[in-house]
Amino acid sequence: MSKIIWIFQNYWLLILFLAMKMVIQFMAVNPIYELQRDEFLYLDQANHLAAGYICVPPFTAWISAIIYSLGGSLFWIRFFPALFGALTILMAWLMVEELGGKIYAKTLVSCALLFSVLVRLNILYQPNAFDILAWTALFYFLVRYVRTEKPVWLFCLMLVFVLGWYNKYTIAFLLAGLFPAILLTNTRKILTNRHFYLILLVGILLLLPNLIWQFSHGFPVVHHMAALKHTQLDNNSPAGFLKEQVMAFFGSLPLIVLSVVAFVRYKPFKPYRVIGISIFLVLCLFTALKAKNYYAFGLYPAIFVFGGVYLESILKSNWKKFLFPLLILANLSLFIFLWKLVLPVLTPTEIKARKAEFERFGLLRWNDGKNHRLPQDFADMQGRKEMADKALLAYKTISENEKAQTLVFCDNYGQTGALNYYNRQKMPEAFSANTDYIFWLPRMKEIKNILLVGDKPGDRIISMFTECKQTGTVTCEDAIENGTSIFLLTGAKKNFTAEFYKMMEKRIAEFDFF
Repeated sequence: MSKIIWIFQNYWLLILFLAMKMVIQFMAVNPIYELQRDEFLYLDQANHLAAGYICVPPFTAWISAIIYSLGGSLFWIRFFPALFGALTILMAWLMVEELGGKIYAKTLVSCALLFSVLVRLNILYQPNAFDILAWTALFYFLVRYVRTEKPVWLFCLMLVFVLGWYNKYTIAFLLAGLFPAILLTNTRKILTNRHFYLILLVGILLLLPNLIWQFSHGFPVVHHMAALKHTQLDNNSPAGFLKEQVMAFFGSLPLIVLSVVAFVRYKPFKPYRVIGISIFLVLCLFTALKAKNYYAFGLYPAIFVFGGVYLESILKSNWKKFLFPLLILANLSLFIFLWKLVLPVLTPTEIKARKAEFERFGLLRWNDGKNHRLPQDFADMQGRKEMADKALLAYKTISENEKAQTLVFCDNYGQTGALNYYNRQKMPEAFSANTDYIFWLPRMKEIKNILLVGDKPGDRIISMFTECKQTGTVTCEDAIENGTSIFLLTGAKKNFTAEFYKMMEKRIAEFDFF
């Protein structure tokens, strides 16, 4: 009991920040919005636990299994990314403490993380939330090791990297920046530490299950990155990436600038220049690759920490300390201004009423270059339950003696995951030739019917069934899935089952399922 009292007395402000983070995350999504397409896929992975997946490592699937064990409600789906965001603030706070920062630096850094673009990222059940936490924790344990040179912190650093790897492969970019930074600084003496090699060996052994899975599946991560580069990254530019970095954390720009100055000029930070150099190298790497802006977000908690501690050290006079609340107020004001623009807090009707304001900031422009009714992410969080409900109605029209020979099939993973989430335990699992679903397809002895969600099938497929009937269409005008139809194909010809699996095997052989 005395331990709890001590924690509360010394960390009551931190506890307040963590509680605020959790509350803000649940306030940042209007209940009218559903899940985003990627979230459905990650939840579905809990039903197919493995050492790896086509697009991501298995950590998110483990969390999904926990979510389903807790009932699978929307609350728990929102809870975990919010929790990872709160733990990121905790790790940044502890890093400030480790560097000798006091209450001003801790408050400033916590506010920089609390009132930032990370709120948008932490509303989605995706690997990004834990990715940022893993990068922050890795920097924290590196600080602890540099200060004490105790092998235990190297071990902790290794465990964080392994968990980060199992969550998202982008943590490899941090390693790519960190290794040359170690060679360029006094931290290179780590390479003469016998504990380093033992810990490295343990880390490799822990990574083996995922590495073996990648090898046995032909390293799909390589194909995924190639497809991502072709479809998305090639459309970006180095200048665009850097501009988005500034815009994403514009409210905390003073901390970013001060961290650069601190790494160069502040003598107490000389032992930690390995971190500054690694951050610089990772940013250079992402810039050259024209990466998505959020790939680098895991760097900013550490950047804020070093900038905040340095600022506190140069503003020791009482009158100068008034700058801290001014910086916090400026950051908070910008956050409040953007609250209703970048977060799904307004209903679709309210957004359409403020169309000109959203257009002015380019928020209604989709990947096709055209303006639409809602921001693309918000439109992606509409209409999927309607689609699942109409698919269930179609399924119920199938005679009981043929349901076991009916395949539920969708055009893409977002549709598939939505059906499996909303209709779990109400109808058979849906599948697709998209992403991981193509490997999960059951080998049915005979397919008599197909419940199809997506575009109307081609004439060749239709000719292989006795009847093709459209049973419903998504009518939500604000949804990306608006117009998506449900078809019931019944009375498959005898050769259809063999033809279907032949098509799927060909798709796998061509690695054409992204």
